[in-house]
Amino acid sequence: MSVAVQALIQQALKLLNDKPAQAEALLRAALEAAPDNDDAQLLLSEALRKKGDLAGARVFADRQARARPNWFGAQRQLGVVLAELGEPLPASLALRTAAELNPAHPTIWRELGEQLALAGDTRGSQAAYARHGAAPPEPKLLPVVEALQANEIDRAEAMLGEHLRRWPQDVTAIRLLAEGQARAGRQREAEANLRKALEIAPEFALARHHLGQLLMGLGRIEEALAEAERLLLRDPRSAGARRLKGAILNGGGEFEAAVEVYEALLKDTPDHAGTWMSYGHTLKTLGRAEEGIAAYRRSLALNPKLGVAWFSLANLKTFSFSDAELAQMEAVLGDASLSVNDRVNLLYALGKAHEDAKRVDDAFARYAEGAKLYRANIAYDPARLTALVERSEAVLTPDLFAERGERGCQTPGAIFIVGLPRSGSTLLEQILASHSMVEGTMELGDLNAIAMELGGQGQPEAAYIDKLPGLGDAERVALGETYFRTTRYQRKLGRPYFINKMPNDFRHVGLIQLILPHAKIIDARRHPMACGWSCFKQHFAMGQHQTYDLAELGRYYRDYVRLMAHYDAVLPGRVHRVIHEELVRDPEPHIRALLDYCGLPFEAACLTPHETERAVRTASSEQVRQPISAKGLDSWKAYEQHLGPLREALGDVVDACPAVPG
Repeated sequence: MSVAVQALIQQALKLLNDKPAQAEALLRAALEAAPDNDDAQLLLSEALRKKGDLAGARVFADRQARARPNWFGAQRQLGVVLAELGEPLPASLALRTAAELNPAHPTIWRELGEQLALAGDTRGSQAAYARHGAAPPEPKLLPVVEALQANEIDRAEAMLGEHLRRWPQDVTAIRLLAEGQARAGRQREAEANLRKALEIAPEFALARHHLGQLLMGLGRIEEALAEAERLLLRDPRSAGARRLKGAILNGGGEFEAAVEVYEALLKDTPDHAGTWMSYGHTLKTLGRAEEGIAAYRRSLALNPKLGVAWFSLANLKTFSFSDAELAQMEAVLGDASLSVNDRVNLLYALGKAHEDAKRVDDAFARYAEGAKLYRANIAYDPARLTALVERSEAVLTPDLFAERGERGCQTPGAIFIVGLPRSGSTLLEQILASHSMVEGTMELGDLNAIAMELGGQGQPEAAYIDKLPGLGDAERVALGETYFRTTRYQRKLGRPYFINKMPNDFRHVGLIQLILPHAKIIDARRHPMACGWSCFKQHFAMGQHQTYDLAELGRYYRDYVRLMAHYDAVLPGRVHRVIHEELVRDPEPHIRALLDYCGLPFEAACLTPHETERAVRTASSEQVRQPISAKGLDSWKAYEQHLGPLREALGDVVDACPAVPG
């Protein structure tokens, strides 16, 4: 190729997108000088296509495809031109040849899938779209990925909306849209889009994996497990699908089965740090603490930057780091390549290490640094709970409850433990689960799912409150039955009572009364400064966004107290309150009162809940395996000088607290 011809082609390339007619003129000049130049002929086809001369574009593309049948560019160009001419069958033939020549091209499988669908080849289209979904996102979508990683959901959705208007069947874009919606708390929309992607491409493994994770997070364990099994049916040796199944089994309380999955995985992939960590989580839940610690340490030996594993050791509460481990964590923290998630977890682990060593200022500094970093990467509006409290006070009146009576679902047996995290709720759960008639499950999101369904996905948290007065008797019965149906998977022992220890369900006491009038509701309350400090230094696995800023945490506690006071007024005696400090100082009378409220006969085993063998998933799992003790009630006082924003936000709630430690 002469220098002059090459210069014409390079100039045409620059003009191709914005000035295709000028590009055409340059390329025709190049072909006058070099009539057999393949690059000039193919680019001329593209210039003509962009100019709208599809017939002319077809001539040059067809000529090159025939002359060089193994040239990816020529086959793809012919397919694109034929697609625009409305000839999907020949277009798909050309595009399939192109895909076989260059299967790694970022858009070729999507283009082929589109034409196969138009040609009526549904199975072929589904397979092509699945190949597209399995590939890395195309360059045009990389800014979307970056926006999602930065938690800039609105920006990501705007870009995806524009992309999907042009390519509505792009399963990768649909999956990314679902990811953004899930991050924004719009799970129903995320689920709908993942199912849409799977309708287009049933073998799109990544979308099915994400759907399984989403369903697991929503507590729909049986559905999640079904998705994992579909993945394993397709590829029984898939490590990702097996890890997903292990996580789902763990989430569904099938801990022994989860252990089997992880142990089999570790035989095949013994150097996978994440699997060792998940294995450690399950062992810890089962009370096999020493084995869990060993698993966590193995994961860290494989990947010292795995912040979640460091935090998992700290989160055992009864575990203390050695000086060497503390030094190693500090060294890892200095690694600039550490992800935000790993850095946050590592900071909380360091806070615990310094706290154990009585280095108060260092401990608080690390906890505060971790909280600030995490808070900067989440969306949380403290006004949402305040609005819910205000709507509850306005709408859920004594007259409303008197008119509705107790005509909801008549099935007994549900016990709710509500309040704030780190309020002693796990101890109450363990006490009740020590009774022969009561089964402890875990933190179930089923009631919150009902509230979200009533209010509408993406609506303000308070929206559902306004729907409650309009519920008829039959609707309330149906909602109560839904709760018993969706929680059935979590109940393994067939006992007449079961516990749902979900602290945030204090927001839904009115809903419980209307749909489950025979349910028991226990408010686990702890001194606000003690509870607040314990929450602030705890990095939660998910949710509890109010705990990452001391002032926001104090406001949340105030709103909680205000709402529970409202229910005390409109439903007197409906909620049984247990003050943590009083319980641990003199357990027996408070445990007897608790059992009386639940309608349960006294059993001595409830006085020694640490002897009850059961899986416990919360941060207090190791603590509740120790005898009931008042030790540590005042531990927050060592940090009081740092907790000014919490105390200020709490205001008179501190003074009004019925149990002041010390």
